[in-house]
Amino acid sequence: MRIEPFTLRGQHVVLEPLAPHHAEALQAAADQDRSTYGYTLVPSYLKAMHSYIDWLLEDAKRDTIVPFAQVRTSDHAPVGCTRFLNVTWYPGRDTPAEVEVGGTWLAADAQRSPINTEAKLLLLTHAFETWNVFRVAICTDAANQRSHDAIERLGATFEGILRRHRPNSGDSTTHGVARDSAMFSIVDREWPVVRDGLRRRIS
Repeated sequence: MRIEPFTLRGQHVVLEPLAPHHAEALQAAADQDRSTYGYTLVPSYLKAMHSYIDWLLEDAKRDTIVPFAQVRTSDHAPVGCTRFLNVTWYPGRDTPAEVEVGGTWLAADAQRSPINTEAKLLLLTHAFETWNVFRVAICTDAANQRSHDAIERLGATFEGILRRHRPNSGDSTTHGVARDSAMFSIVDREWPVVRDGLRRRIS
């Protein structure tokens, strides 16, 4: 079933369908300070940002991902990206049964704000309450302790390490080499408690 682009709106952030017109603003956001992109794929020049967006939109056509630009509500500035990925379908369902949330990055001036927490709340609410998924996965490089800690703060459960799981990405890694991935998940029966915790964090 085709997933048509959609927008998720919060108080601090709007998740807009990613589009080529976001490229220049996203590159400006990425260029503020790249020190936190050690394990995250974030383009470092405008042509690469256009290629990055084109790549994500091609995957979106195959319904394997749903990419968003994160737009700060206070100044309407695009400040990063996030997406649903690894969209999994079960026979007999009109909506995905399982998804992953990832591919997330934010500009330096948006990282110590409610934006990331609210974006996760928007994505997870859509996954569990609109698509009625059974499980949302969240995955990070096993070497990325900062991300590991942030995912645990969301209320996700650590499931273990998948060895040599995905290609390295980010400024601190060697491209073309497989990484180990730390795997986390939230399942449907856990969602009400996780949702309430996220709401408290941004209230």
